[in-house]
Amino acid sequence: MRGRETILLHGLLPKDASAQRTSNDTVPVEIGLYVHVAFCRTKCFYCDFNAYAGLGHLVESYIRALAAEIEQLPTALPGVSATPRRSFRIGSIFFGGGTPSLLTPAQIETVLAAARRWPIAAHAEISLEANPGDLSLSYLKALKAIGVNRLSMGIQSFDDAMLRRLGRRHDTATAVAAFRQAREAGFDNLSFDLMFALPNQTLDHWEATLERAVALAPDHISLYNLTIEPGTPFAAWVAAGKLQVPDDDAAADMYQAAIDTLDRAGYIHYEISNWARRAPERDFRAQHNLRYWRNQPYLGVGAGAHSYFAGYRYVNLLAPAVYIARSLAGQSPVESTEQISPELEMGETLMLGLRLAEGVGLAEFTERFGRSLGDVYGPTLTELEAAGLLVCTNGRLALTPRGRFLGNEVFCRFLPASS
Repeated sequence: MRGRETILLHGLLPKDASAQRTSNDTVPVEIGLYVHVAFCRTKCFYCDFNAYAGLGHLVESYIRALAAEIEQLPTALPGVSATPRRSFRIGSIFFGGGTPSLLTPAQIETVLAAARRWPIAAHAEISLEANPGDLSLSYLKALKAIGVNRLSMGIQSFDDAMLRRLGRRHDTATAVAAFRQAREAGFDNLSFDLMFALPNQTLDHWEATLERAVALAPDHISLYNLTIEPGTPFAAWVAAGKLQVPDDDAAADMYQAAIDTLDRAGYIHYEISNWARRAPERDFRAQHNLRYWRNQPYLGVGAGAHSYFAGYRYVNLLAPAVYIARSLAGQSPVESTEQISPELEMGETLMLGLRLAEGVGLAEFTERFGRSLGDVYGPTLTELEAAGLLVCTNGRLALTPRGRFLGNEVFCRFLPASS
């Protein structure tokens, strides 16, 4: 389906947003912009992200490459023809990595200046992932001055021995000081990343970390179950018997402890791994990440960044030096392109949307795809509801509390066999 001004290919817009557009309709489509910073001072022992230590000499040219790629979008993407930039508006920007807090405020501002050549929403959430060890009061004030309005702090643990075991660069005292300095600098939207099911971690240790976190009262908390990824030092140490991690039952106990502790502390469990502080006057959910979970369009720039736009998924080249050369030469850094079929888009909309406590709206699904959930997935829905993993309430399909523990068993049921 195509509108007269905007290319409305499958996956770019919900169908109900396009049908009545005219050439005079200037209401923009809101998208997210992800900026991947592929550099670290040291790499954590569990990390398999596309991030590199020892490449600091590339940072300045990488910043120029990011700005150049932003300037080329969206028409540089394979399969996307000329689309007026005014047809889109950036609603959120997320600097992820790697370690974005290695960048100077001037470097971050260069990227933001490129993004602001697009229309950008007045309410845009601009998030930056930060290592506590990189932060100072002057640095934080400078970030605030250039428009960064949300920090995601990679705390991971409030146990110093555990932080050393993970290969983190900071300790507990540094993390607490960084949080307090961020508040002093004026940040009123702060998130903690914490990890559980860590090597030799007990339930008591985990509960102590949770209590330390809620005592500081961040506005948002993300909790991640450690996964042993191939090719990481942790994977080698586990294989050699030098490292032991809690089993699935122990991990489930830790997850339940987090649910109980954060509920008592006044946090809303709005997504499987994410909690936001209850605040009637403000929504502290991660607005950029909500776009992913609602399967909405976003553009990603940087080495290894992903985009979901105009019915395609794009993946950039992984190597920073190659990415820089391609982008600065005015060439697309996209390495692979996948066209998303209607069946895959529907399945991914269920898989991602069911991660949210709000679930997936039946009417919204029908408006987007022209088919009802029952028509597409009737027998599967019946089976999962009978198993106590899904429930439909007030026109929305969502995981049950039990379903949150068994989410992967639910999600895989909605993906096409060829995925």
